Amino acid sequence: MGRKSIVLCGFMGCGKSTIGSLLARKMGMAFIDMDSYIEKKDGRKVSEIFEQSGEEHFRMLEREAAKELAGKKGLVIATGGGTLTFRENVDALKKSGSIVLLDLPVEAVEERLKYDTTRPLLARPDKAQVIRELYSKRLPLYREAADISVDASNSPMQICMEIMSEL
Repeated sequence: MGRKSIVLCGFMGCGKSTIGSLLARKMGMAFIDMDSYIEKKDGRKVSEIFEQSGEEHFRMLEREAAKELAGKKGLVIATGGGTLTFRENVDALKKSGSIVLLDLPVEAVEERLKYDTTRPLLARPDKAQVIRELYSKRLPLYREAADISVDASNSPMQICMEIMSEL
């Protein structure tokens, strides 16, 4: 039946892509970054999808991607920051494997995203406030969705080792 997938969730900047690619290499699994997966299928960058078609259209593409990826086995999937705030995506991805929360305090998130200019939801002058508001909304949803939670303030290698021992 093939190996179950590992689905990484967490707030923007918590290291899902970095940890995901390292974890996949260590475990001999394929790595999929959901945002990149959506970009390949759509032919536009996430920021362009947001600008040209709106967040709602992006969330629809994200739902389709979650369903498609949930149908595959043996993947390490880095979800987008908003993916698991939708029950439908959580339910789909839980079927394919374990959901791992990369937990990072909001102060560390702010520090990591201080100079970020690539994320559509943060392209605003009140970035710190937006981060705190989104974080307080999303974190309880991540915690509810996750099968396990790891401290994402450790080094990428430590985080991978912890995920592997927890699973």
